[in-house]
Order: sequence, then structure tokens, then C-alpha cells
Amino acid sequence: MRDLNYQLKQFCRHNHEGSYTTRVQRERQLGAIANQLHALGFRHMRAGSLKPKHVQALVDAWLGQGLSPGTIKNRMSCLRWWAEKINKQNVIARSNEFYGIPDRRFVQTESKAQELVEEHFDRVKDAHVRMSLWLQQAFGLRREEALKIQPRRADRGEYLQLERSWTKGGRARAVPIGTPVQRAVLERAKALAGTGSLIPPHRRYIQQLRIYERQTANAGLSKMHGLRHAYAQRRYAELTGWPSPQAGGPSRTELTPEQQDIDCQARLVVSRELGHGRSQVTSVYLGK
Repeated sequence: MRDLNYQLKQFCRHNHEGSYTTRVQRERQLGAIANQLHALGFRHMRAGSLKPKHVQALVDAWLGQGLSPGTIKNRMSCLRWWAEKINKQNVIARSNEFYGIPDRRFVQTESKAQELVEEHFDRVKDAHVRMSLWLQQAFGLRREEALKIQPRRADRGEYLQLERSWTKGGRARAVPIGTPVQRAVLERAKALAGTGSLIPPHRRYIQQLRIYERQTANAGLSKMHGLRHAYAQRRYAELTGWPSPQAGGPSRTELTPEQQDIDCQARLVVSRELGHGRSQVTSVYLGK
């Protein structure tokens, strides 16, 4: 293993910022960045030798590959994390605009929403994975949240309280329990998990994650993030009285001023329930 790859791996192993999934993704990203620097001709690098020329070369390569703005910005976050660990924050410009990285596009041209029916759930053999999928569909949870959640502890009567240690970025949030289907799903989850989470006591999170990935693949299921898209579209329709643009409803420009106010408030609610800090992100789920 090259020095740079080894040292970055050690940085990742000895720093525990973020969720387990975030740390794994960061380690993979930095390993790929180290390999790309070597391929770009920067040989014999060490972690402490990061310079502006390395950052610029990487960004030029990424832009040349036609990577999406979101992918490039995620990689820039990893570079900034690396620079912080070696106390060289100034080698990377504060703004991504400095490198000509375009803004993210938050509008999708077609809906990614998907919903599962009983037949799909029946194909999943592991009861805990099956229950996590039910929770993802009913409450718009992320995969990690649907594994780590402790249903009995989260049940607050009228809403589901997601604790910081279960969520992306450590942002606690509440999701309303507003339908009989949601209540029924939650009661089944509580019965299965008892006083614990949807990770069986004899397994660790990473083990259950691998089982989730294998079980869903074997069941012919993919892109389960689409369950969050479907939740967002359902909630928007409940809050506004009309379908979102991604679900065939009117665009914002077609709404009356009064409807535009309702649309804005609904997007804020959906954003909070999904665990996002900005309503702009809801355009990915709802359209614009």
C-alpha cells in the first residue's frame, strides 16, 4: 500500500466524526482520491504534502470526466476534511465557485418514487430487514435510520421521534404518525424489536447493513431511496390538496399566489420531516 493511501486510511480509522456510513464512505472516497493523485503523476505523496496544485488537478480531472456537481462537491468535502486533519485548511479555497464547480441541480426530470406492495415484502426473508423496509415506506426514513431506530422509544403517540444517534448528520427530528397504516407499521415494528432496535442483539450495524443489501438484492429490489421520494410526494399532496409536479401536478408557475404560499409551507414541512435543512432540496423529491 502506498504511503498516502495508508496514512489517509489511518486518519479515517482514528477519527469518528459522523455516522458509521459517513465514515466508511469518507474512507472509500479518500482512497479513490489517493489513487487518482497517483494516476495524475503525483508520486510518493504523503498526507501532509497536500497542496493547492493537487486540489486543482483533481477538480480539473473531475470536471473533465463530466461528474455531477453533487459528486464533485462530496469529494471536495472529503478533501477539506483531509486538509483540516493536517492543519492545512488554506490549501483549499473556501468556495467551490473558485474552481468553476457548478451549482447542484435540485430538479429531477422524472420521478424516482417507488412503493412496495405485499408481494415485494414477502420476497425479503429476514424479518428485521422486512420491517425496516416497511418503516422506510411509511415514514420516509433513510436506510440507516430504519435499521438503527428503536421503535418503542421513538413512539411518542402523535409523532415518531428520531434521535440524533440514528440520523444522518446527527439531526434529530419528528415525523408525524397521521394514518392508520403508519400506526399499524409502528406497532408491528415495536412487537418485533421489543425494547431494542431493528438490528438484532447478536448483530452489529455493519452486519445488518450487509444483510439488508443482500436480502433486497436477492428479492429483486433496488433504489430503496425511492421510498423516501414516494413519502415526500404523499405528504405534499396531503398538505396542499394537489399532487406535486413530479407526481403529475402543476408547476409552481401554474399556481395562484395563494397556492404558491401553500406550496412553500408544504415544502418546508416535507423538508423537516425528511431531515433536510433547506426546502430547496425538496425539488429533488417533488419537482418545481
